[in-house]
Amino acid sequence: MTTAAALTRYADLPALIGLMEGDEKHKGAAHSTLDVVWVLYDRVLAVTPGTADDPARDRFLLSKGHGPAAFYAVLAAKGFLDVPTLRSWTAFDSPLGHHPDRVLVPGAEIGSGSLGHGLPLGLGTALGLRARGVHRADGAEPRVVVLVGDGELDEGSNHEAIAVAGRLGADNLTVVAVDNASSSHGWPGGIGARFEVEGWTARDVHGRDHDALYEALTRPHPGRPLAVVARVRS
Repeated sequence: MTTAAALTRYADLPALIGLMEGDEKHKGAAHSTLDVVWVLYDRVLAVTPGTADDPARDRFLLSKGHGPAAFYAVLAAKGFLDVPTLRSWTAFDSPLGHHPDRVLVPGAEIGSGSLGHGLPLGLGTALGLRARGVHRADGAEPRVVVLVGDGELDEGSNHEAIAVAGRLGADNLTVVAVDNASSSHGWPGGIGARFEVEGWTARDVHGRDHDALYEALTRPHPGRPLAVVARVRS
């Protein structure tokens, strides 16, 4: 029998999500983000349960917070959450709600679910870290990575943040836009072009290809914020 302590691999994520019983998991939203969140926590972000309060940690902001089941599963696999906590999700006394709460969920940087807030908050965080002169032990600035959905980019607050980040050269800010064709109107030239015209570096990858995601997220982009468009259309 598999023990909770052994549930630490990518292959274990479906089982961890399965512990969260009920019909309100926003399965589509959660499934679309699963691979991106895993690659970030497994191979990219400099943050662990032991450094979750370190000012120099990398930060992940789940703006697409209405489907947090995949996020909770990855946090459990990486030791931020106790696996049994998943079984009680959305119960009266559970820290795990339908939207993550930063004061209740270890590792959650923001309360999210009301779309359009994550990118502006991420930009403010990135600029705040820069203003304070915070650096990791290797001398690099902490990264701030925001995950948004393509439909969420319809919100005007995102467009303001995109424009400001590009003009200020906030290269410690990364946006991963999960593209599952849910936007109402789309953008001329695609999502990446929307960022590029404002001074971002944009990269387009298949959202299930872990090596491609890793390469896109880690290749240098000096002086420009980074947008990675992760396509997960069926």
